Amino acid sequence: MKNLLILGAVAMIMLSCQPEDKKNNAWQVSSPDSHLKMIVSLNDSSELTYQVLSIKEDKSTIVIEESPLGISRNDQAFSRGITFVNAEKAQSIKDDYTLLTGKKTDISSEANEVVLTFANQQATEMQLIMRAYNDGVAFKYRFPEDNEQTFEITDESTGFNLPEGKAWIQPYDTVTKYTPAYERYFQNGIDIGNTSPVSNGWCFPALFNIGDHWVLLTEAGLTSSFYGAHLKADAPGGLYSIRLPMPSEAMGKGDIGAESFLPMATLWRVIMISTDLGDIVESNLVTNLAPELQLNNPDWILPGKASWSWWSDHDSPQNYEEMLPFIDLSAEMGWKYFLVDANWNIMKGGNIEQIINYANEKGVDILMWYNSAGPHNTVEEQPRDIMYMPDTRKAEFKKLQEWGVKGIKVDFFQSDKPFIMQLCLDIIKDAADYEIMVNFHGCTIPRGWSRTYPNLVTSESVRGAEVYSFGSEYPEYAPWHNTILPATRNVIGSMDYTPVTFTDQQYPHLTTYAHELALSVVFESGIQHFADAVEGYTQLPEGPKEFLKNVPVVWDETQYVKGMPGKDMIIARRKGSDWYLGAINGENMNKTISFNLDFLNNGNWQIKIISDGDDSQSFTTKDKTAKASSELSVKMLPYGGFVMHFSEK
Repeated sequence: MKNLLILGAVAMIMLSCQPEDKKNNAWQVSSPDSHLKMIVSLNDSSELTYQVLSIKEDKSTIVIEESPLGISRNDQAFSRGITFVNAEKAQSIKDDYTLLTGKKTDISSEANEVVLTFANQQATEMQLIMRAYNDGVAFKYRFPEDNEQTFEITDESTGFNLPEGKAWIQPYDTVTKYTPAYERYFQNGIDIGNTSPVSNGWCFPALFNIGDHWVLLTEAGLTSSFYGAHLKADAPGGLYSIRLPMPSEAMGKGDIGAESFLPMATLWRVIMISTDLGDIVESNLVTNLAPELQLNNPDWILPGKASWSWWSDHDSPQNYEEMLPFIDLSAEMGWKYFLVDANWNIMKGGNIEQIINYANEKGVDILMWYNSAGPHNTVEEQPRDIMYMPDTRKAEFKKLQEWGVKGIKVDFFQSDKPFIMQLCLDIIKDAADYEIMVNFHGCTIPRGWSRTYPNLVTSESVRGAEVYSFGSEYPEYAPWHNTILPATRNVIGSMDYTPVTFTDQQYPHLTTYAHELALSVVFESGIQHFADAVEGYTQLPEGPKEFLKNVPVVWDETQYVKGMPGKDMIIARRKGSDWYLGAINGENMNKTISFNLDFLNNGNWQIKIISDGDDSQSFTTKDKTAKASSELSVKMLPYGGFVMHFSEK
């Protein structure tokens, strides 16, 4: 599964750990292809700063301007009065591993790493570990001494100073009883440096366009002793700064700082960079920086498609008879799972064991919903107070394993505080012991856990299709919001948007049927919950219905084809030798979009195209042949879309 080689780097100026300028005290690391360079400096005020350069054809572009570094513990600060101690020899890091979910199955990564050691005014050492990959840079802090006393990280001075440009960035919402921080709309191409509309700040991931460069900020490698960070609300002159979780999160329970014995390391601060938006969309930098696989045998983890009754009838999990048609739907469509959502423990007309038995007789496996509570939320949906305590949780997993249940959906975490991050990881680890897959809702963003514990098959942390139930603005926002997500939230990990809904909930769709169908490819999720009512799928024409029967959820390769966040997006994904393509229009206008098929292997290809029909609720289906690298043009209605299936002739 993994082959990690750490090799001594050859001596060359691009990897030099010696000061580039003895007066300015500067150190640098460059990417393997020499196109990215991170430079760390110790200025005249004894403060650490860094900048990041992109180098193309001997032209250097500053993509991260001089930005602050530094971190504070409860006993000492490491931001001013810093002195240089030493620099370790640069190393090349090569890493090969396999993912069970995500944009790509087999991944090879390569980076150059430099470790710098500094000391503060109390002569206590802090290391800065910086890596440069071909698609971005990352850095983290580490306290290397051994000390059995507990220390707490209380603040960070880390910032990201961006030049002028545009931003696709999500406000960090105020956590309420039902809503976590990551379920607002992305701001659509606002000016870099704008203040967040909410005082809490901005979320990761954050996408920026600076001239001919794209930059995405996020974080990776979060451990159970650490917090999930976000960005402060104010970004003066484009300087976005780290902010710890809000004290009010999780009902005010728990500390916001990260507490541990020494040695202690932070998570990675990640900066993806490219002149091509496709390199951002396709990047696996988050999982590259995550700890390696911790499961001995993950073969039991089986991603797949699922039906879900809650979207069309919120009370259906409490009614045995109402769920049976959805199990029948999964059987008819060849979908592997049915999700039994909240309050199944107070079901009328039957019980959960009967649901499981009925599903198994149909060849369908069951996923089941749980409240994460504990004292950190007061949500009354049941079952609750099972996942919080270790003994109770393990006993439940043992029972689920005996029943043959394959996965759980755990909801309402509503915080990035360390004790909630610990709870998430404990749930994943304990579930793995009983061969149970996990889907988190009302939760934090992915930070690479799916590599370490691949039974975490998907997470929500998105404003998804459930909002058709309660957001009057959602139909208007959803079309362009959908075009932003492949370049932001879905970049960093599987995303349980619950897509492909044709019928209307409380607030009717403006997207076309073909737009909705395309979301099955445009969005990636290890468990893809097709959320609509049974009739939404059984009444489809044969072409779209067959497409949903056959479209994979695990992909060998993903390629960005064309698009602009907020306007349109075309994503192609490969499974075996077949390719699937999804395209969506985020604008209220007719479009004819042309694109090249250069992602295909040489040869002739049979293509099935399902696109917008004469109106928003109809399809046009046609077959054609084309050669690799030829160009296609397809018409889209306002808020429309299309899908394609490519098979070699």
